[in-house]
Amino acid sequence: MAELTIIRNGNRITVPFEGAVLLDTLLEKAGIRTPHPCGGRGSCGKCSVVLSGDVSEPNAAEKRAGVRLSCQAMILGDATVVLPDENTDQQIETGTAEQPKVLRPMAGTLGAAVDIGTTTVAVKLFSLENGECVGTAAGLNPQGTVAADVMGRIEAAMKGELPLLQKQITDAVKALLEEAGREVGMPDVLVITGNTTMLYLLTGRDPACLSRAPFIADTLFDTDTELYGQRVYLPPCMNAFVGADITTAVLSSGMCEKDEVSLLCDIGTNGEMALWKDGVLYVTSTAAGPAFEGAGISCGCGSVRGAIDRVWLEDGEICVHTLGDAEAVGICGSGLIDAIAAGLESEQIDETGAMDDDELPLSGDVALQPQDIRAVQLAKAAIAAGMEMLAETAGVSMDEIKTLYIAGGFGSHLNVESAVKIGLLPETLSDRAKILGNAALSGAVQVLLDRDARGVLSTIAAKSQHVNLGGNPKFNEKYIDRMFFGDDF
Repeated sequence: MAELTIIRNGNRITVPFEGAVLLDTLLEKAGIRTPHPCGGRGSCGKCSVVLSGDVSEPNAAEKRAGVRLSCQAMILGDATVVLPDENTDQQIETGTAEQPKVLRPMAGTLGAAVDIGTTTVAVKLFSLENGECVGTAAGLNPQGTVAADVMGRIEAAMKGELPLLQKQITDAVKALLEEAGREVGMPDVLVITGNTTMLYLLTGRDPACLSRAPFIADTLFDTDTELYGQRVYLPPCMNAFVGADITTAVLSSGMCEKDEVSLLCDIGTNGEMALWKDGVLYVTSTAAGPAFEGAGISCGCGSVRGAIDRVWLEDGEICVHTLGDAEAVGICGSGLIDAIAAGLESEQIDETGAMDDDELPLSGDVALQPQDIRAVQLAKAAIAAGMEMLAETAGVSMDEIKTLYIAGGFGSHLNVESAVKIGLLPETLSDRAKILGNAALSGAVQVLLDRDARGVLSTIAAKSQHVNLGGNPKFNEKYIDRMFFGDDF
């Protein structure tokens, strides 16, 4: 009988096994799952660990001695793995808009608003007697250990991992509810928002219909269910890939109550957008990929202590700021946009994405590689082309859009000037941008504290018109055009 010794946070765990076993399998046996943004294909490098002993990893590409990928390394005999220490100092956006002026709460004494994002999960607890916020908690979505994006998770679910994905998210939400309610207890009513795939996985629903054309969801929710023995309301989604998180974000923005053309963008792994004009809400989504969340980037990370969150030029030199003013450990989404903008301004990166040198050094060992620049080009092209297609379908120019609402955690920290420099956002909207914070969570709070808002959500969903980008030749043309940095639109 061989043994794998696991070292993490100064603690040792020993796992016995027989034969040749994948390292990931042994880690899971010990209750540990490493991150797999690439879905375990061995291409992202995010599950790198220090491994010694009787091991084998086909096609190991890592140059540092002893470093292997947990999704690829086979353990043949006694071995020792050293895992990175857990960084629990994760900064996740939980800021919400003002609460409803009139308190008409859902029935109960304690309520919770929950936003299940692809990358993060946020919870807020409220007294339903006086509307006071009595607890807040947030954490990473543990499903990121299976895959970074919704398509990866859909694929995993179809391969038999749906029970795991459901358990991961239900356990995570419960843990956050317990954390937020440490002083007041568990809520008796919940409003849970999220994109369509997240709600499918939460409820254990087979997402096969989301995996293939014509991509028509067999439910768009707007339903009541039960979780942890408590009542749960799941708001309406507008499409298979325009979820309840956008419906609640639109509610929070109030854009459908105004007589003006406006655009809402949630710029993240799933680039979801909504454009309001003349009583119609044009909606779409585009697969931006996880680059804006720091995943898929060689030195990418979440909003943890030591993450580079801001980059600028000073006397021609690149300067950085890190969260917690700590030594740089990686770069998060907002810093990534700043870094490329700085690289363009200093001419270390040109409009095609080519770099003068093999890498763009930022701080210490943190540097951007050519593949990182490419990932941002692909992501920003998808968002920009999606915005153009929405405007074109609605028959408006960018100049006619009066307000640009930017929602989501990434958007909360986005430097609009940098976003314009790289061509992610049009310059004409730079002074019309309004940062909403976690608008999806704000909308869920509004529903929790004003029962009339539930009907408003249904009305918003009914007014939506989906703009399909898949296989659309116009979108493909715009996507290619927007690949270049710096071009305005």
